[in-house]
Amino acid sequence: MRIAVTGSIATDHLMTFPGRFADQLVADQLHTVSLSFLVDNLDVRRGGVAANIAFGMGQLGTRPILVGAAGFDFDEYRAWLDRHGVDTASVRISETLHTARFVCTTDADHNQIGSFYTGAMSEARLIELKTVADRVGGLDLVLIGADDPEGMLRHTEECRSRAIPFAADFSQQIARMEGDEIRTLMEGATYLFSNEYEKGLIETKTGWSDAEILEKVGHRVTTLGSRGVRIERAGEDPIEVGCAEEERKADPTGVGDAFRAGFLSGLAWGVSLERAAQVGCMLATLVIETVGTQEYQLRRAHFMERFTKAYGDEAAQEVQAHLG
Repeated sequence: MRIAVTGSIATDHLMTFPGRFADQLVADQLHTVSLSFLVDNLDVRRGGVAANIAFGMGQLGTRPILVGAAGFDFDEYRAWLDRHGVDTASVRISETLHTARFVCTTDADHNQIGSFYTGAMSEARLIELKTVADRVGGLDLVLIGADDPEGMLRHTEECRSRAIPFAADFSQQIARMEGDEIRTLMEGATYLFSNEYEKGLIETKTGWSDAEILEKVGHRVTTLGSRGVRIERAGEDPIEVGCAEEERKADPTGVGDAFRAGFLSGLAWGVSLERAAQVGCMLATLVIETVGTQEYQLRRAHFMERFTKAYGDEAAQEVQAHLG
């Protein structure tokens, strides 16, 4: 099964200021703020929802096709993804713009000052999925993740016009979207991904009830934080899968992306929806135990040991046959 993952490709530049921002602000001079902070460290992490999902799928051996726009500074990041089983040949490289970047400084009170530079991400709208499909011999599913909004709309419209099954996954972009945009991106999706808060936001903004949405999408996949995930289909009982036991909680960033990577890998293997969700929850557990979205290692024997403990021997045997 050939799965293309569209969405953002970015790097995070995270810095720590040992003092307090509040101590540097003068109450009657806030209209002319001009400050510079000497920081203690710089942590550069690879990110972007599409790259995070593709990395996880690559770790599971399903060879995803990453579709997004990056800058002329993408060479090192590309090499990293290539080494971890991701097909990056369909990434558009901008001739003039840097890869999207989040720059953030955190003070001793955990207050943050951050900026997001979209950069090359704005060129995602110029990518044609037909070109990707022709290169790899067709696409069985396209995940449309958070990206340049115009790019998301164009990818969705192309999937519909070319009868390519697609999964709608708005994540960070849902906050800026209006109801009409969400309805356009969602209707006819084979899968609709969201967390529990986003689920309510989708219903509020579209004016559609849960039942009405289930009539317009094939499957509604809602992540429930520490309670796992729920998969709903019109006229059928929901499937609920719990999380595997955590060894520690280090960083929740990227946990949702990891779930999607595991779930999509399960679909690529052809296992049941329940099994796919279990794989997703297990991979998400590895990510929450690690600082960074792509810093975990998938050691297969260790993965299967914990998967067996969480979901039982029968589930483990089915997954083992595909994981190798």
